[in-house]
Amino acid sequence: MNSIRRNIVIDTGTERPLSRREFLVATAATTGTFMLAACGNSGTTPGTSQTGGSSSATKKYTLALIVGVKGDPFYVTMQKGAQAQADKLGVTLVVDGPTQFKDTLQVPIVDALTAKKVDVIIIAACDKQSLIAPLQRANDQGIKVISVDTFIGDGDYTNGPIKFPLSYIGSDNVQGGNIAGQALIKAIGGKGSIYIQNVTPGISTTDQREQGCKEAITATNGAIKLVGVDYNNDSAAKATQQTAAMLQRISNLSGIFGTNLFSAEGAAQAVKNANKQGQIKIANFDAPEQAIADLRSGVVDLVIAQKPADMGSTAVQYAFDALNGNMSNIKKRVPTGYVVIDKTNVDTPDAQSAIYKSS
Repeated sequence: MNSIRRNIVIDTGTERPLSRREFLVATAATTGTFMLAACGNSGTTPGTSQTGGSSSATKKYTLALIVGVKGDPFYVTMQKGAQAQADKLGVTLVVDGPTQFKDTLQVPIVDALTAKKVDVIIIAACDKQSLIAPLQRANDQGIKVISVDTFIGDGDYTNGPIKFPLSYIGSDNVQGGNIAGQALIKAIGGKGSIYIQNVTPGISTTDQREQGCKEAITATNGAIKLVGVDYNNDSAAKATQQTAAMLQRISNLSGIFGTNLFSAEGAAQAVKNANKQGQIKIANFDAPEQAIADLRSGVVDLVIAQKPADMGSTAVQYAFDALNGNMSNIKKRVPTGYVVIDKTNVDTPDAQSAIYKSS
């Protein structure tokens, strides 16, 4: 109190000492005026709170990434890319997925996240038909939907029957299957027989990889014979059994195309068990660490690596853009490309960065 002069200017322009009561009244009035001014100013500054920080009204977005199957190195790598972008943008990312690549296990996860009212669902759908209805329900409740890796319907969200997903971000799988088929045909010398190990009919990506490989075989005008296609339900153990049976039937089998990592791992194991490494060429679609080990040991001759981390990060960026009204940045189809790995380039930075991580 000693530092405050107890004087006040009056109408006459002269000063006189204040009594204690006059001083307290004047101080209270002045303080009230300052408080009113502060309250008035806080309401006129956009983006600030009364304490001068960020607005408490700013929404914290929650994005859900639903992978095709938990623990798969492909989806682990996708999650890493998505999480890095979510951290950069300051959004919350929750990740879930079935323990097996099955639509009956994935649909309840979609329904549960819809009930929680997340802002966006980013999904690698386990089936292109049966996931349409649950994702449509999510969209009808205002939840934005983005496809990664796999698609629903026919994948053409501009002209096809299913248009509500914001984007389909993933490889051109017909092209990937064709690349694998051509490389395998070259590896076996342009003639012989090829066997395809696939997952389950109805999965958009692997259906298209099979299609692409068959197109490459057809283009040889009979020089290459397709001896069969088996479906392993995403089980490497089953793929091993099926491939072993095929090796018993076709003693001079030339090459095998595995449409995903479990298909190729199972086929490679059967070839090792039969001591036919080097005799039977294998093209492995997807690049987990085991596939690279098989490449180095000579069991696998070619590895087609997708870019799952790019799929995850692009999807999170698109989700953020859509939530903030930046729709001009979003493309309905984003092909993410491939890295083709063989023994000649496996140790290059590009190839090493494309290998899927298991943790």
